[in-house]
Amino acid sequence: MAEQAPKYELLSKEKTKEMLELFKGERTGWVLVGPEKYFLASNYIQQGAGFYNFKARPDDIWVASYPRSGTTWTLELVWLLSNNLDFETAGKRFLAERFPFLEFSISNHPEVTREIMEMNKDDEAKQQLCHEISKPGYDVVAQMPSPRFIKTHFPFSMLPGLLDVGCKVVYVARNPKDVAVSWYNLNKALKTQGYIGDFSTFWDYFQNDLTPYSPYWTHLKEAWALKNHPNLLFMFYEEMTHDFPTAIRKVTKFLNKTYTDEQLDKLATYLHIKNFKDNPMVNYSEFKACGIIKPGYFVRKGGSGGWKDTFTPEIDAKADKWIEENLRDTDLCFPFFNNNIDNN
Repeated sequence: MAEQAPKYELLSKEKTKEMLELFKGERTGWVLVGPEKYFLASNYIQQGAGFYNFKARPDDIWVASYPRSGTTWTLELVWLLSNNLDFETAGKRFLAERFPFLEFSISNHPEVTREIMEMNKDDEAKQQLCHEISKPGYDVVAQMPSPRFIKTHFPFSMLPGLLDVGCKVVYVARNPKDVAVSWYNLNKALKTQGYIGDFSTFWDYFQNDLTPYSPYWTHLKEAWALKNHPNLLFMFYEEMTHDFPTAIRKVTKFLNKTYTDEQLDKLATYLHIKNFKDNPMVNYSEFKACGIIKPGYFVRKGGSGGWKDTFTPEIDAKADKWIEENLRDTDLCFPFFNNNIDNN
């Protein structure tokens, strides 16, 4: 018997009106889901139960994260390690096909989908892509043969008991300052988000849990609470950028795979940010060709600390206070993230 999805409430009319003026990719509004009030687009109303009742398989491999936490990099790493370093297939098939994004359809407002299809009315292949990505992932992924590789930004409380079913899950977290800047840039670039405001306003929405998949801290803490589960590997983006070869070996061990040092060195070179951001199979070039995303935005600079180029002293002070408040009740801390705050 199907279980009911977590209950939701509509965002207030006043806040909805305000935000629809700035997020042009959403035309109806947003919902706050479950007791933690996860912020999602209005499509959740129609699709939420389908995602909540999605059937995971024991041999599924998942990568989960709050958006812009190094997810794409981790997807390609996990896929290659799981598939005997099959660089040939990775060079021919889009990452979005090999490692589909379970709930991307929630962000695809029907009106925007129609507009994108109209933009591509003379190209049947692009129209087909627009149609495919608007399908709910619970239908698409259900048809895939095992083993399946699945990307999600849902928090654990909105996922179908993955760890207990036997799925392996890599959860990747990143410091909130870099996340916010990257999420801001992607919200500007994606037609499905269509953000036209400035960063200061975006930060206020992010800090107040009004950007998709927020609350950020609750999302991370749900995963952190499960970090000792044998089927979960909790990774920090900062540890990957600080010492990628060690991070690769950590993921290799978690996936119960064995490779030579030479093979892993080749993998590290293949995934180096300079190579990675120019790889059309992973940088969503197919989405750019359709006008869903502006060129140059999906895989950007990589690394950590880019927030310093965007933050004003005022935003930085506000962020530091917010970070300090949210790290008080947890032993979670971001390695190699110099925030001028004692995280211990």
